[in-house]
Amino acid sequence: MELIIAAIVGLAVGAFAVFAAIRMHEQSTKKTAQGEADKIINKAKSEASKIKKDSETKSKDFETKARKTVETEINKQKAQLKNKESQFERRLKEIEDQHKHRNDENEKFAQSLKDRQEKIHIAEARLRESEKTTQDQIQFVQKKLENVAGMSQEQAKRELFQVLEETAKKEAAAKIAEIEEQAMKDSDRKTRNIIARALARFASEYTSERTVTVMQLTSDEMKGKIIGREGRNIRTLEAMCGVDLIVDDTPETIVISGFDPVRRELARRTIDKLMEDGRVHPARIEEVVEKQKSELQKSMKEEGDKVINELGLAGMHGELVKYVGALKYRNLHAQNALNHSLEVAHISGLLAAELGYNVKLAKRAGVLHGIGLAADHSMEGSYAQVGSEIAKKLGENEEVCHAIGAHNDDKHQSVLGWIVHAANILSNSRPGARRPQMDSFINRLKELESISNSFDGVIKSVALQAGREVRVLVESSRVTDDQSVMLARDIIKKIEREMPHAGGVKVTVVRESRAVEIAR
Repeated sequence: MELIIAAIVGLAVGAFAVFAAIRMHEQSTKKTAQGEADKIINKAKSEASKIKKDSETKSKDFETKARKTVETEINKQKAQLKNKESQFERRLKEIEDQHKHRNDENEKFAQSLKDRQEKIHIAEARLRESEKTTQDQIQFVQKKLENVAGMSQEQAKRELFQVLEETAKKEAAAKIAEIEEQAMKDSDRKTRNIIARALARFASEYTSERTVTVMQLTSDEMKGKIIGREGRNIRTLEAMCGVDLIVDDTPETIVISGFDPVRRELARRTIDKLMEDGRVHPARIEEVVEKQKSELQKSMKEEGDKVINELGLAGMHGELVKYVGALKYRNLHAQNALNHSLEVAHISGLLAAELGYNVKLAKRAGVLHGIGLAADHSMEGSYAQVGSEIAKKLGENEEVCHAIGAHNDDKHQSVLGWIVHAANILSNSRPGARRPQMDSFINRLKELESISNSFDGVIKSVALQAGREVRVLVESSRVTDDQSVMLARDIIKKIEREMPHAGGVKVTVVRESRAVEIAR
């Protein structure tokens, strides 16, 4: 126990001794640090005082230099301002002198203008007096001439113009006759063009197309199946075939309406197939339409191959053959478009043989001239232009493409164009090819006769050959032979102007002189 107490006392004494030693060391350290701090502060104060003195000295020097620089700059600017002020004064004086000089010149110019104006007034007065004197003299001379000639000035003008007009007409008629005679003596190439052009003066084209197909059904029950529940079947048919189906009260009948005959044919075949099968619902309709499309394309290709083989034309593009076959389902006037194209091809071949031209090329252009009719309505332009573009895209001969595109025009750049144009018109003009209305036919004849009768010297006119020729009878005492030539041309020009769709019309002026005596 005593040992423990002794140990505790020893530890306490040791701890106190250590604490005392540490305390003494801290006080010593603190005194040393305080001394160092005082030294640093004193040193800093000394350096600050030194820096302050240096900065004061530098600022005084800078201020002195700056003041000198500013004073120098101010003196310099004052000198420049004084120099500019003197320049401005000199310039102002120059301007004032110029202004004064110009004022003097303006006054002189105004005075000269005034003098000129007075001279002009004097000259105008003299000119008016001279004109009046001249006019009086002219009137005196005119009266004297009228008294001598026995006619007025207007009568003399009319007489002179009439003589000049008659002379000009005679010279023009003689020149026209000379030109026509010279044209008849042209080269063989021009002769062929003239023959083809003469053939083209028969008729012009008139287009009409049927737009509905009437179809007979097996029973009225089938009509209900085609309509379907809430019209689903008929809507599907119309959407897939691109036509309108008209169902009315007519028993066992449905009308297929559409501008595209191929779509109408597709709808007709589809309905036929549905009637055979008896199952009619949207899914079945879609299936049958797709199948009939394929069969229709195959049928058009077969028809095209048949026509091409009949004409003996080889090496034609397959798409062109298909377009030719598609013409089977289109009508032109009162005839089938495919039959019309085949007829035009044969006529073109015959005309080419007569003119010594390439027969196969003429047949090729003839059978392809109407392929634009087989194109759908998405292609813009006339069917002739569309057909020409299709042939050009498919690599057809350039001359054939031109003949296709211009077969309805009366101006061509090649013999082939005239041949196809003439063949097309001959096919359209044959009996049964058109269905003209009687009223329009009679009005055409009346209008042609009315135009012919509107000219002076015409006794009577008669329209012949369905309006393709007009014969005009004139008074021989009022119309000379030369004037009859001009009269025929004037009538043709008026027909072309007032009846632009009349086509080729031949005008024949008949002038007859009769001397009748009776023996008694």
